[in-house]
Formats: sequence, structure tokens, C-alpha cells
Amino acid sequence: MLVKRSVTLSGHSTSIALERPFWDEVDRIAAERGQSRAGLIATIDRERDPENNLASALRLLVLDELTKARLSDDS
Repeated sequence: MLVKRSVTLSGHSTSIALERPFWDEVDRIAAERGQSRAGLIATIDRERDPENNLASALRLLVLDELTKARLSDDS
């Protein structure tokens, strides 16, 4: 089930729909980086390829972080 969250990016309000486990990981990543959820999302929004939507960019961030964690556990 998708969960929508509202965020303001560059002065414009928008909503992002992700599955709850993705939101949980976004929050964990933000905390590890010492950022708020909104701050992390703003960073990802600025750095993403404009051809990719923000929800996809956040899912890819989560995948990348989990992959890095798994690889470091395997070392």
C-alpha cells in the first residue's frame, strides 16, 4: 500500500507516494546522514536525473544504501 507524504521543494508543495518500508528506510538514511526527511528528499531532488521521477529516485537511493550495507557485511 502506498503512503503519501507532502514535502516542499524549492518553495513548491508536492506529494510523494512510496510503500511504508521505503519510507522507513528513507527515514533511517536521513537519520544516519544527520538530515531531516525533508532535507534528504530535497538533496535527492536536486541531484536526480530530471527524466526520473522523485519517487523512483528515492527507491533507488534505498536500494543503493541496502546494497552497500550488504556488501560491507559480506566483507
